[in-house]
Amino acid sequence: MTERKTNSIQISIASVGLALSFIIPQVTTAKPIVLEQSHCVSSGQKPSPLSHYLDAFEQELASKTGVYVLEQGAEAMMSRAWLTERAEKSIDIQYFIFSVDNVGLIATDYLVKAAERGVKVRVLVDDIMLEADGEELVFLAAHENIEIKVYNPNANLGKNIMQKLGNLVFDFHSFNQRMHNKVFVVDNQLAITGGRNIADEYFGFDHEFNFRDRDVFLAGKVVTNINQSFEEFWNYELSVPVEEIVSQKSNQEKPDYKPLHDYACDSENFHPEIQKEIANVPITFKQLYQDGKFLWLDNVEYLSDNPGKNDRSTFLGGGSPTQKRLAELAKSATETLYIQSPYLVTTEKDRALLKHLVDTGVSIKILTNSLASNDNLEAFSGYQRDREALLETGVEIYEFRPDAKIRQKVMTEHMYKKLKKTPIFTLHAKSMTIDGKIAVIGTYNFDPRSANLNTESITVVSSEAITQSMDKSFAEEIKPENAWQITKEFNPDDKEPLTKRLRVQIRRIVPKDIL
Repeated sequence: MTERKTNSIQISIASVGLALSFIIPQVTTAKPIVLEQSHCVSSGQKPSPLSHYLDAFEQELASKTGVYVLEQGAEAMMSRAWLTERAEKSIDIQYFIFSVDNVGLIATDYLVKAAERGVKVRVLVDDIMLEADGEELVFLAAHENIEIKVYNPNANLGKNIMQKLGNLVFDFHSFNQRMHNKVFVVDNQLAITGGRNIADEYFGFDHEFNFRDRDVFLAGKVVTNINQSFEEFWNYELSVPVEEIVSQKSNQEKPDYKPLHDYACDSENFHPEIQKEIANVPITFKQLYQDGKFLWLDNVEYLSDNPGKNDRSTFLGGGSPTQKRLAELAKSATETLYIQSPYLVTTEKDRALLKHLVDTGVSIKILTNSLASNDNLEAFSGYQRDREALLETGVEIYEFRPDAKIRQKVMTEHMYKKLKKTPIFTLHAKSMTIDGKIAVIGTYNFDPRSANLNTESITVVSSEAITQSMDKSFAEEIKPENAWQITKEFNPDDKEPLTKRLRVQIRRIVPKDIL
């Protein structure tokens, strides 16, 4: 996966819905209300703690799960920031990528400030795409309230080039066992999980390349399962404290985080209007209820693969709990099955299942990336090899356009109009809906890597309102202005330069089983 960066977040946001708006039950107006200070500008009033807002929902939190789908990048970012500012006890974070670009640095500053007021912060990040060096991580972990662990550190941190090559050649399976989970949990009661990592492009703030992604905000009962999964990963043998990897300690007895604070509060890096939006929580609990976007539900399931993935009983086989659950859900479809996956590398078994469903009358539509919108040429080469065979099953395939008009709705309007050059837009959401009744939001790409190597997680939501809202978004995204429909006679590969098409062809030497 390619990482792209921008120099600053110089964006003002007129209005954006926050997942946490549901915790202001007595407000009846939809207008933004200035309640508390922003992250960098003190109003003399400290942010109210999370419990102040949650007390009114004690019964619901104990017996049900609150669900709100985070469709826009800005609201997904602001929700995390708002939660971090109000956390009282703990923040647990688990990500495949936690970048050191603007969003990553500002997010880190939020975490440090939470730690400075006594919140216990634990960060677990995968090693393979880790950008921060050991000294930087040790510096952060030197705070008494911050712990940082790295999952499966055999590919990057603390390794020289020869060690990395040795691990890749002589222990391919272990080298490629990556933690692809994305989890953000506050005070063991509220969580955000889904497709987004922590980097500019996942929240619509990159100037060159942005993702169409999806998270889900969860409150209450199901968060218990997320906590259990996090603890299992945190205590697993592959999760190693950063101090043990780099074998060094911070040279400061009391770390000075002022440079980080100064960076995050520089208006060139973090626009004051964004800070105000985070502080003001503009959409109310009542409006979310009226819009049907936040619901208390009885039937919500969170499922994660186990750390370590499988026992190597076969080279890459074994599957996973998430794969098996997704297959069960797909088999249950009787009317419609809609799938969004940025990477789509199918097996004969996958295609046989899809053909069986189509033959029984199920309408199956799949949205994936085109060559023009794809950031992973290896995965695209695997998809391209079996694209025609997939079409023969009777499914409808749509490929995302890099200039999809839908980005005007998903990206911040001000940013979309501000940039001289419109960023490339690519699909990163990993979602599935069944019969307009069940929605799945997670980290699982429909490829062998997600099935057999990466640990993945999914949230299964049984709600017609939420599912049909996602179906409506899906229907919008497969319109001609947003995606190309693929047929045996047409695909948009030739819209890309010959050099890029040749690069995909060269990658056909890579076995599909590891893509």
